[in-house]
Amino acid sequence: MKIKHQLAIFNAMTRLLVILVLWLMLPILVENVVYHHINNSLLEKKKKFIEHLNQEEINDFIENPDDSTETFSEFSTLHSEFLVLSRVPMQLHQKKTTFSNEYRKIEGEENEYRILQHHFVYEGQDYQLEIGSSLSEVNDLTFVIKLFIIIVFVIILFITFLADTFYIEYLLKPFYKIIDTKIRRVNEPETFDHTPIKAASRDFRELDFVLNQMMDRIAEVFKKEKQFISNVSHELLTPIALLKNKLENLLQNESLDDNAVDKIAGSLKTLDMLKKIINNLLLISRIDNNQYEANEEIDLREIISDLYEDLQDRIDDKEIHFENKMQNGFAFTGNKTLIHILLYNLATNAIKYNKSGGNIIVEDGSVNEHYFISVKDSGIGMDESQTEKIFSRFARISSDQEGQGLGLAIAQSIASFHHIQIKVKSVLNEGTTFTLLFEKAN
Repeated sequence: MKIKHQLAIFNAMTRLLVILVLWLMLPILVENVVYHHINNSLLEKKKKFIEHLNQEEINDFIENPDDSTETFSEFSTLHSEFLVLSRVPMQLHQKKTTFSNEYRKIEGEENEYRILQHHFVYEGQDYQLEIGSSLSEVNDLTFVIKLFIIIVFVIILFITFLADTFYIEYLLKPFYKIIDTKIRRVNEPETFDHTPIKAASRDFRELDFVLNQMMDRIAEVFKKEKQFISNVSHELLTPIALLKNKLENLLQNESLDDNAVDKIAGSLKTLDMLKKIINNLLLISRIDNNQYEANEEIDLREIISDLYEDLQDRIDDKEIHFENKMQNGFAFTGNKTLIHILLYNLATNAIKYNKSGGNIIVEDGSVNEHYFISVKDSGIGMDESQTEKIFSRFARISSDQEGQGLGLAIAQSIASFHHIQIKVKSVLNEGTTFTLLFEKAN
C-alpha cells in the first residue's frame, strides 16, 4: 500500500476514533443541555405560579381544605404538561426544590416526565407543588439530534478523507517524482539525472540532494571497479598467455619423454580452463556494469538458425533430434553478441545434459501480450533444490559433465541487462525447459 493511502487511512481512523468518543459522550451532552432547558422552563412556571398564588386561589384549587390529602391537578390537552398542588407536611432537612424523572399515568396513558417538586409554606400551611413536562417528545428530539450529528460526522469523515488523499498526493508528488526519475529508471550511474527536483517541502529537497551525493559516490565506485576489471584483465591474462606460449615452445623440444609431454599438455589444458574462467567472470562483470551497448536490431529466428549450424556437430554426436518450431517474427533492440551468447549457453546446456537420442525443441509464442521463446530438452532434469541455484556462479547440475558452472550465470546477467525474464521448469529424469519472457510482444 502506498504511503499516501496509509496516511489518509490513518487520518480517517483518527477522525473515526474521535467520532466514536463523541458518540459515547453525545447522549450525556444532549441530555444535560435538554434537562437544563426544561429545568429553567419549570422554574419559570413555578415562579409565576407562586407569585400569583393567594388563599382564595388555593381554596379554589383545593375544594376540601380540611382534607390534607386533597390535591388539585391541571393537565394540558395533550398530556405534555401537568401541575399538581397538594397539602403535604414538609420533612426535616427536606430540600425546597428538587428535579426528578418519573413515569406518571394520566387518564390511562403513562409517560415519562421531568418533574419539579417545590415545597413551600403559605399562611402556616405546608404545600407541595409539582410541575411536570413530558419527555417523550424530548427523547424523540434527542434521537433525531444524535442521528443528525452522526450523519454530519460521517459526511465530514468522507470529505476529509478525500481532502487528505488529494492533499497528501500533492505533498508526496515530489517524492514519487524522485523515485520515478532518479531511482526506477536508472540502470547505471552515468544515466543518473542530477537535476534538482522542485519541491515545497524542505525534507524532499534534502532527500534529492542526498540522492545526488550518493549517486556521485556510486559513480566513482563504478569507475574504480571498471578500472580494476581492466587491470585484472591485463594482469591475469597476459601472464597466462606468456606461460602458454612457453609451454607450447617447450613441447617442441624433442628431448622430452612421453611423461613430460603429458604433464606439459595437462598444464596447457589447465591454463586454457583458467583463461576461460577469467574471461567468463570478466564478461559477467562487464555486463553487470553496463559496459556493453544495446542499440542493435536483433532477429531471434536468425540467431537460432545460426546456433543450429554452430552446434550441429555436437548435436549429431549425441544423436539428438533438434526441432525449431518458431513461427513468429520478433525483433527488438539490444546487443546481438550478448543475445547470441545467451541462447548459445541455453542450447549447449540442453545438449550437455540431454540423453543420447533425445530431443531439443525451440518454440516461441506470446503470453499475456509478452513474447517468449523456450528451449526444451528431454535430458536428466533437475529436482527443486538444483533448480533454485542453477543461476549461481560455479553451480553445476552434474559433476560428471565438464564446465565451470558459469554458463547459466552469464545467461542470467545477459537477460537482466536486456530486461528479459528467465523462467525454468524441470522434472527429474524427464527434462528441462528454459523460457525467455521479453518485455513486450510486437
